[in-house]
This record gives sequence, C-alpha cells and structure tokens, in this order.
Amino acid sequence: MLVVQKYGGSSVADAERVFNVARRIMKTKEEGNDVVVVLSAQGKTTDGLIAKAKEINPKASRREMDMLLVTGEQQSVALMAMAINALGGRAVSLNAVQVGIETTNNYSNARIRKIHSERIENELERGNIVLVTGFQGVNMLGDMTTLGRGGSDTSAVALAAALNADICEIYTDVEGVYTADPRVVKDARKLDEISYDEMLELASLGAKVLHCRSVEVAKKYNVKLVVRSSLSDAEGTEVKEECKMERMLVSGVAADKNVSRISVLGVKDEPGKAFEIFDLMAKEKVSVDIILQSNGYDGRQDISFTIGQDDLDIAIKALEENKERLTAQEIAYDNNVAKLSIVGAGMASNPGVAAMFFEAMYDSGVNIQMISTSEIKITVLIAEKDIDEAMVAVHDKFKIASVNMRRD
Repeated sequence: MLVVQKYGGSSVADAERVFNVARRIMKTKEEGNDVVVVLSAQGKTTDGLIAKAKEINPKASRREMDMLLVTGEQQSVALMAMAINALGGRAVSLNAVQVGIETTNNYSNARIRKIHSERIENELERGNIVLVTGFQGVNMLGDMTTLGRGGSDTSAVALAAALNADICEIYTDVEGVYTADPRVVKDARKLDEISYDEMLELASLGAKVLHCRSVEVAKKYNVKLVVRSSLSDAEGTEVKEECKMERMLVSGVAADKNVSRISVLGVKDEPGKAFEIFDLMAKEKVSVDIILQSNGYDGRQDISFTIGQDDLDIAIKALEENKERLTAQEIAYDNNVAKLSIVGAGMASNPGVAAMFFEAMYDSGVNIQMISTSEIKITVLIAEKDIDEAMVAVHDKFKIASVNMRRD
C-alpha cells in the first residue's frame, strides 16, 4: 500500500513525541508500505513566529508573513528525518519547492493548483520514507505561500490524491471526530464514521479536527480518509461518502470563536447596495458567512455579516475607505461573538430539530443575534462568553433525544 500520514503540531511538539511519531512511521514502513508523511510545525511554533512578527511590524504584509511561517514546517521535517535516520530508518525531508506544490497567488490563504509527484515517486523507489512540509506551496512568482491555519491537512489529502494513495491518515491529539469538543463537553462521543458533507460542515464551522478544504479535496477525489490519535492505537473515525444509518438527530456540535461581526449601518435602501458591499469583500479576499439585512427605515437599512477575525482589519479598512460610495452612515464591528452550530444529515427529515436547538438556547438563557441554516446545519451567532455553556446544553439536548430515538 501507499500510505500518506499527517501529524499535527502537538504530535511532534518535543523530542520525545518526535521519536514516538518516528517509530510509528517506521512501523508502517516495516509492514511493507510506501510511506509519505506530512508534518505541521512543532507545538506552538507558528504562534511564536506570529508573535515575533508582531514585535517587529504588527501590520506586516501577508507575503512576508508567509516567508516567515513556512520555516516552522521545514524545521519539523528535518528533525523528523534526523530521528528516523537515528533509529536506523531511511528518510528524506522535502519542502514545497522541492516537491513542486504549485498554488494560487493568495498569500496566507492559497489553494493548491497542482502537485508534481515525480520527486516523491523517485524517493519512494529508493526505499526512502518521504517527509513533506505541510501548510505551504509556491506560487507562479516563485514566492512561498501558506494554505491557512490547519492547511497541513489539505497538503496531506492533496498529496494522497495526486499519488493515488490507498489511504490518508490524519493523526492528531484526539482519537477521532467527536460529537463535540471533548475538552468542553466531557461526555462527547467519538464517531466511528462520518460523511464527507457532515465533516465539511463541522470543519468549516469551527471543529478543529480537520481543515475544511482537506475534506473538500477528499470528497472530490474520493480519498479514503481516517482521523486518529498519534498517542494511542485507537481505530479513529473514517470520513467517507456514505455511512451506516445511525439513529441520531445530529452528528456534531461545533463552536467557532475566531469570528467578528461587522455592521454596515444606515445604507440607502435601494437595489445594488448589498452587491457593492459583498463585491468589495470579495475583492479583498474576505470570506463572509452569516448575513442579516434589516427592514428599511427612513429609506435606509442595516446590513450585518460575520467574517474571520484575521480578516477584520482588512475588511474595516476597505469599508471605511468606501463608506461614502456605499452610502453608509456608520461602520461598526464586534469581536466578542462566536458561532455555535449543529450538523447532521438526518436534520432535513426531522422537523423538530430547530425547535430543540432553540429550546436548548432558551433554557441556557443565551440570546441569539443571527441565524443561518441549510439542509444539514443550523448556525447561530451568540456572545463569546456564552459559547461553552451553550455548547454543553445543546449537546446534552440532542444526546438525550438520540438515546430516546434508539429506544423507540
């Protein structure tokens, strides 16, 4: 088999864990497999690099930030190669340029366009374990780019697709995909399997176990994807197209605290104003999520929407510069908000799900600011201070409901 493995930063945080992962990789190789491994930066290395950058220039360009941040993964693969070689194995470390991982030009949030597999295939033929830097690529200008936080997952799945690998294993510090964050919800349950669509929604809504674009790639190229722990031999969770029918109303509850709400107040109530606002956000490469447009008053209206906190400065700057053209009276924002979501393929056929969700919020005394829905998700925007309590309450509500369903 050709196996692609990815190890997160916590899995290789120190020398002891590096050697633990090295032995796991070597065991996979000794079982007769070809092995390609994608690594994230060690522990809090990326956060440390960001802090260093802010000491020098709090408003550094995205290009220079990418040049800095890619060094974390290069450190990881080099150290892992040294560990494997020290244990008697054969490994070679490669960065994105050496592999040929071509991306778009969007610094800090690039997308993979093409992966050249020749170098990796040649190294595998020589009997080497191939260690590849995650989270990064190179654009048409020859500049280093990064794929966004958590992008090493996408690197691994894209490599698995390009190499036609038999399986892609994502190793992390938890034993798989849970019905909620087990660090917040103590009785969260590990799922044996979950569909691509459900996992994609959970990932995009704040569940940190997988990068959302990695799930997109896995679904598109039908990559066999498994999430498991690097610290145990637990089976993990398989992400796949179709799952066994479990009698559950929802598959998971997700929270995202990396959210800001922007309100464009007092915009003229006339056709085209929403287009102008969101066209401006698109040109600034700012992704928009929940949108709320108020009823008109005195010929004006308010338009509110949520974005990631990392994009807040860019978005506010663009809106302020175009405030007169947008006919806005005021641009306001709020950083003290968070998104809470429930996801489940069974929601569409269970009309009581929304009522149960909002009942749990009411019972917790949590006020809802904005709402967004689809066939398999409901998302609400609430105060950040309420997010953990609300997550526990919602998880408890649907856990009890699922138990009752299984008894019927």
